[in-house]
Amino acid sequence: MSLTLRTISREQHLAYIQSLPAASHMQVPAWADVKAEWRSESLGWFDKTGQMVGAGLVLYRQLPKIKRYLAYLPEGPVINWYAPNLEDWLQPMLAHLKKQGAFSVKMGPPVVIRRWDANAIKSGIADPDAKRLRDVEPTFIEPRAFEVADKLRRMGWQQGEDGGAGFGDVQPRYVFQVPLQNRSLEDVHKGFNQLWRRNIKKAEKAGVEVVQGGYEDLPTWQHLYEITAERDKFRPRPLSYFQRMWTALNTEDPNRMRLYFAIHEGEAVAAATMLIVGGHVWYSYGASANHKREVRPSNAMQWRMLRDAYALGASVYDLRGIGDSLDENDHLFGLIQFKVGTGGQAAEYLGEWDFPLNKLLHKALDIYMSRR
Repeated sequence: MSLTLRTISREQHLAYIQSLPAASHMQVPAWADVKAEWRSESLGWFDKTGQMVGAGLVLYRQLPKIKRYLAYLPEGPVINWYAPNLEDWLQPMLAHLKKQGAFSVKMGPPVVIRRWDANAIKSGIADPDAKRLRDVEPTFIEPRAFEVADKLRRMGWQQGEDGGAGFGDVQPRYVFQVPLQNRSLEDVHKGFNQLWRRNIKKAEKAGVEVVQGGYEDLPTWQHLYEITAERDKFRPRPLSYFQRMWTALNTEDPNRMRLYFAIHEGEAVAAATMLIVGGHVWYSYGASANHKREVRPSNAMQWRMLRDAYALGASVYDLRGIGDSLDENDHLFGLIQFKVGTGGQAAEYLGEWDFPLNKLLHKALDIYMSRR
């Protein structure tokens, strides 16, 4: 199968994404506007008949002081990863990116290797010998994913460590997802653990109301998000980032990004952003106040978002990143504990891969990043 690759227009790129059941929200053309500090390009793969069979959003970040770039395809490209001739897809991409002045390429194949259902994770947490998810017998293994990894290694791609080198947001390798396909809402609710069901009831009784907000409510979101950042000790993104995200994504598709608030006694006490691409729905950012936690606004909000995702016909509700540690003293453990209560499953992706087009500059970047 001979494939050609060329730069495509945003319209072509969007039309291709819209023809698919789903794709990562970081591979839609508007994501380039969200990441305004990067230069961007849409790439298209074409077969012999001239039909587009793949697409990729590339973000270019310039190296300080020189005209060379890191080329990054977050959670992409959107191609047939299980194609027997994977080289035919990736070689033209590398040649093109090299011509564009890239010294290194980083990509995140949207390929799941293993899944663990809620019961497997719970037994892992209870097992003193299981320190990480990898120590727990997976519920599902995708053998083709290992073949993809082997092919990439043979082609010279290198597996970055968790949080390896490269600019930008290194995406989580482990995520938590609630499958919705071929399930009733009642079945989804039954899948919640007792604590979750109890908390949803508690919020209802306390009169917590969950509402959707708009662009004008982003400052309220920001206030709760900054409280959360201080409490959880991370650096918050500025309000302008979320305003840009809202404008860019919803200009592309009016139902791409949503904002939710849990309101108690007239006050917003929790908030979240939701992203939608085809049948894949993500809970992307969450925030909550330090008080009124006893009325369980976060559980109420998640249940409403899940129901809305279901009403949209989504096949999966994705709660995004989790750590892989099952140690109760790990600072990320609370995250997996909260998410596992939804009765969903943890998924491990193939992780991000690097291809050094210029080994010397790639090494220099590695050193620079490790010192930051």
